[in-house]
Amino acid sequence: MPDLLIELFSEEIPARMQARAREDLKKLVTDGLVNAGLTYASAGAFSTPRRLTLTIEGLTAESPTLREERKGPAATAPAAAIEGFLRSTGLTREQLVLRDDKKGQVFFAVIERPGRPAAAIVAEVLEAAIRNFPWPKAMRWGAGSLRWVRPLHSILCLMVTEAGAEVVPLTVEGITAGNTTEGHRFMAPGRFAVTSFDDYRAKLRRAFVMLDAAEREATIWAQAGNLAFAQGLEAVPDAGLLAEVAGLVEWPVVLMGAIGKAFLGLPPEVLQTSMREHQKFFSVKNPATRRIEGFVTVANRETADHGATILHGNQKVLSARLSDARFFWENDLRRVKAEGLEGMAQGLAHVTFHNKLGSQLDRVKRIEALAREIAPMVGAAPDLVAEAARVAKADLQSAMVGEFPELQGIMGRYYAEAAGHNDGVPEACREHYQPLGPSDAVPTAPVSVAVALADKIDTLAGFWAIDEKPTGSKDPFALRRAALGVIRLVLGNGVRVGLRAVAAPALARHGVQDEAETPGGTPGSARPAPQGGRFTPTLGPGAALDESGALADLLAFFHDRLKVFLKDQGIRHDIIDACLAMPGNDDLTLLVKRAEALAAFLKTDDGTNLLQGFKRANNILTQAETKDGVEYSYGADVKFAETEAERVLFAALDAAEGAIAPATQAEDFAAAMGAMAALRAPIDAFFEAVQVNAENPVIRRNRLNLLSRIRATCLGVADLTRIEG
Repeated sequence: MPDLLIELFSEEIPARMQARAREDLKKLVTDGLVNAGLTYASAGAFSTPRRLTLTIEGLTAESPTLREERKGPAATAPAAAIEGFLRSTGLTREQLVLRDDKKGQVFFAVIERPGRPAAAIVAEVLEAAIRNFPWPKAMRWGAGSLRWVRPLHSILCLMVTEAGAEVVPLTVEGITAGNTTEGHRFMAPGRFAVTSFDDYRAKLRRAFVMLDAAEREATIWAQAGNLAFAQGLEAVPDAGLLAEVAGLVEWPVVLMGAIGKAFLGLPPEVLQTSMREHQKFFSVKNPATRRIEGFVTVANRETADHGATILHGNQKVLSARLSDARFFWENDLRRVKAEGLEGMAQGLAHVTFHNKLGSQLDRVKRIEALAREIAPMVGAAPDLVAEAARVAKADLQSAMVGEFPELQGIMGRYYAEAAGHNDGVPEACREHYQPLGPSDAVPTAPVSVAVALADKIDTLAGFWAIDEKPTGSKDPFALRRAALGVIRLVLGNGVRVGLRAVAAPALARHGVQDEAETPGGTPGSARPAPQGGRFTPTLGPGAALDESGALADLLAFFHDRLKVFLKDQGIRHDIIDACLAMPGNDDLTLLVKRAEALAAFLKTDDGTNLLQGFKRANNILTQAETKDGVEYSYGADVKFAETEAERVLFAALDAAEGAIAPATQAEDFAAAMGAMAALRAPIDAFFEAVQVNAENPVIRRNRLNLLSRIRATCLGVADLTRIEG
């Protein structure tokens, strides 16, 4: 079985596209080969800034011969039908076969497609892959029609067998496949021939090209760590930057330099961001002082002076960049000390948050009002929370955040400290954006939690008010992330807050009104009320909202996000549905406590068997109520019990009801489930010993009312009708 080696050699491929490109090349080629009837043992894809490489081992030498029999029209069919069948098969009438069928003789076409050499198939598949390659952005050059991310220079395509290597005949837009490639652009210019993948990889390494991106990453990080360690420092991990830099070089040469003393007073986040964004430098910190004191840069070549000239040039450029950052920092500090952070925040009146939701300052005022209401729920002082809310977005007006938007919040903390704020306000400026993603930390300080919740709930309420909700896979305003942030803040801090109580005033501040009282209005619909660029609520904070409208819809959105979150925690969606049907479903902490207890209960034998008993009782009861047209919901009396199993069940229900109600009231759902588990044996015994639909109507009615007690008792803990299975 031959092996296949492919290389597409071009001008520099953007680093951010390389990982996806090598996987796309692997998929396009291997899928094409398999669809053509070839098989292979293994495949591997590689990339450097100037090449995409694919190696396939154990490829079959040719595709198998295919024999297909196709049934056609009857021998007595009109000539037009037979001619059409011939055209579809590509055969002549003499090549058709007549066979007996149930309704007479029928024409059959026996089509044989002989196998094809692998080289011919590879040529077709590779050309199709090149012409249809899914680059995010591509370009044309010269007079040809081929589109590639950068000009394509050469194609290497070899079939390697025990007899040797053969070039696969292929020409794409004047580029003819061969057996040669190039090494490093500067350190080993010129082309050389290869005979196999092992030969290719070894010769590339001698030509100063490290083919495997993972190896380049490991080399860079190991050398960076060694250089920093030698000076008593530490390289700051940055996985994203490491992957990007590994895509910029073919032969990584790691160099380390020092940051000028004039810049060491800048916040470490400023130094790290400036070096990463502008220069692609790794930061190096002093573990004793925690300051960023150096940088690591990665060159693409070795030099006679061991990188001294490269390092000198990089330090000059870095000094210029950090001079700009120092200017922004010092200018912002002067402004904060002159105006105060609240003064800086006034400029947000001229920054539009959304053209239907007013300015950033309007948003700050809404967040402040909502944060005051949330503060007692999280154990924070309302005045302190309001102070934090007023200044939390002020750094959006700073020059530093204007240059580096990713530093919003981070700079807010520094500026709040410089302005004299304390008692958790600076921390809230930084943490109120969190959590930004599933792996991001959740704030725990009460002031931060209050402002973070207010920020996210106001965002959700605003976009619900203007009917800009997520649809399908589209979520341009990251509202799913905001809802998940609320969920993680509430659950992570054990916050006992009813979402209705905070979402209703948030919606009201965005002008959501109960249009049941408005002529021509639709109950519960949302309508913004613009007044001079601001949005004044038509309902007060305590006003009632129609639960069929925006409030109910927003709460349902939270529940959907909660299902996704809890699914990752191992709790089934039907268990969550069973708990959502219970009162207090807008208290997420209470809801999750109930769901966790129910999930644990249903994993036990008692839980599984009790669920079956409940469903049996519910089914019998529902059928009887439907048939009789009455509701059996009261009147079960032990004096009508004819069997010991009935009397035992009455006693068990009395005990369970007496235990479940106080346990549920105390939110001790484990105890409530335990009390419910005690019903398992009496219910099983009841169904084994008793016929519910007895001939005596009084006995039948009493037993159906007893089933109603079973249903009511179990439904007092969770809606078990929603549990699947």
